[in-house]
Amino acid sequence: MKTINIGGVPEHFNLAWYLTLKNGEYKEENINLRWKDYYGGTGAMCKALRDGDIDIAVILTEGITKDIIAGNPSRIVQTFVDTPLHWGIHVAHKSNYKTIEDLKGTKAAISRYGSGSHLMTYINAQDNNWDLDNDLNFGVIKNLDGAVEGLTNGVADYFLWEKYTTKPLVDNNTFRRIGDCPSPWPCFVIAVREDFIKNNEDDLKTILKIINNTTNDFKDIPNIDQTIANRYEQKIEDVQEWLSMTEWSQENISKTTLMNVQKQLFALNIIPEIATFKRLTHNLNL
Repeated sequence: MKTINIGGVPEHFNLAWYLTLKNGEYKEENINLRWKDYYGGTGAMCKALRDGDIDIAVILTEGITKDIIAGNPSRIVQTFVDTPLHWGIHVAHKSNYKTIEDLKGTKAAISRYGSGSHLMTYINAQDNNWDLDNDLNFGVIKNLDGAVEGLTNGVADYFLWEKYTTKPLVDNNTFRRIGDCPSPWPCFVIAVREDFIKNNEDDLKTILKIINNTTNDFKDIPNIDQTIANRYEQKIEDVQEWLSMTEWSQENISKTTLMNVQKQLFALNIIPEIATFKRLTHNLNL
């Protein structure tokens, strides 16, 4: 049985992977797929792909695009979640900041440089016409637990993270959400190391066919809203709202979408160049 390592964030978006693993669907195809949670998010997964710790990552579109251009030897093989990620803009519950404009020039907590929380802070600044050179400051906090500590202790002033993941922290008065910043593109893609694609394309196709079969009917799974609420400690009404606005994909990312991502990152000086579609993706012809 072939062992294949995959990583992703421990969030509700990835429940389909958990369900297919629990059902033993990969083992039926002689694949020992081993999932690893990355609490540090996109930046940590980019490093894991580079180091060969994982073969596959379910990762934010903007983060892996930036890292492939920066030399990560991986390719995007599919869009995983087709809808934008709804980032919440959070401050400590007792913070004096009341509006997004109050945050101009203050310190943003980010999981690491090159992460989604880092890149989306630039998008938020652009959306609000801030000076990108003078109105942005960053403090690295590694993960969500680090953000709780950092904002509570005043090490940083605000933090962008997926708003349904952080909703329990808003409900218990750890954070206060003062705004939203949706990503202007599909949020999650599946990226794979180039050498793994070269040597294991059939296994990769098998994995994607299994996960795509589940995501295609994900919303029709009986009591899926209650399953998500229980597993991720969220309110059922929040889960139902999230499900209503989230769509999974079984297709590769389009040239138009990937060009839009790159144009925005290039305009923000986050990437040094616009890469070709072929350099960033691999078509598996599923």
